[in-house]
Amino acid sequence: MSYPTGQGPSNPPAAGAPLTAEQDRQWASLAHLGGILFFPPALIIWLVFKDRGPFTNTEGKEALNFQITLLIGYVAINLAATILGLVTFGLLSVLSSLGWVLWLVGSIFSVVAYFSAREGRGYRYPFSLRLIS
Repeated sequence: MSYPTGQGPSNPPAAGAPLTAEQDRQWASLAHLGGILFFPPALIIWLVFKDRGPFTNTEGKEALNFQITLLIGYVAINLAATILGLVTFGLLSVLSSLGWVLWLVGSIFSVVAYFSAREGRGYRYPFSLRLIS
């Protein structure tokens, strides 16, 4: 098997170049804003850029932790709505609409965090499980 010059099994290709300060702020802020679309944008941005920019690493983890917290909330709401819906013959299944409220709250916090990170200030969500450190 042939490898490009300077690469091979013992010399893997170099990781991406470090981000400039502007790029670091941009990707960090986009990790927060991606929360509107749920957790994949924050996860992808953090995985791709965590070693290339310290601000993106920190803010990407913060955004991902918040999105995981929201995911746990969605699961809890839907589980409770399903169980209560079965017990009450569908009367309390409307509790699943609380998922929209949770999405709206998460979106608002994501936008606030986006503007904060865009200006270069770190953002800590008021409620978030710190599962990824």
